Amino acid sequence: MNITRIERHSSEELIANMRKVRMLTHPDAIPYLNSEIELPVIHTDEIAPAQRYVLNKEIMKVRDLKWALQEHGIDLFKLDGYVSIWLEGYDDPIDVLPPVIEESKEADGTTVKILNDGMHRVYLARMERTPIQVVYVSNVPSEFPYYAFPLVNGWNDVEIVQDLPEGYIKKWHRIKNYKSLYRDFNTGFQNVGGPRGHFSNAGK
Repeated sequence: MNITRIERHSSEELIANMRKVRMLTHPDAIPYLNSEIELPVIHTDEIAPAQRYVLNKEIMKVRDLKWALQEHGIDLFKLDGYVSIWLEGYDDPIDVLPPVIEESKEADGTTVKILNDGMHRVYLARMERTPIQVVYVSNVPSEFPYYAFPLVNGWNDVEIVQDLPEGYIKKWHRIKNYKSLYRDFNTGFQNVGGPRGHFSNAGK
């Protein structure tokens, strides 16, 4: 992976852009507008995954991204804001954010830090036994919960796979029309995930 140009953005700019993020199928709704948004560095054990798998090829891509950013003095696991990068062969920039975590209050009375976006980056941090800086959003309006439930056994329920077999259950959705709960991060940023969604994975 050859990064030809990088532009850094501050934590304040990241938070301001997060407040612009809209719902994918309800663009008038702005779920994070009045939420509390922080950038803590946390252990991956504190994060509750909702997705049951990571793809081997995507883990490799994210590791390549991490190594490429290191050559420019940037730590993927501690961005202190976000970066726009330009890759060789692509004209448009890609915005690389910390993983997005939301406070999620479940029916059993528990409150978890559910992983919204950045599954493969968090899993890579877990494999490398390192804490990771995240965008932590709390006080999200109750009408806009994350669209899937956290896994019952947490990271123990996550497997690395080459491909997904027919009928594989990726996540356990909260409602029938779960796509109505998708956040569209590209309303606050540019090309989140990169070409064909390389670096971001919300399991959509």
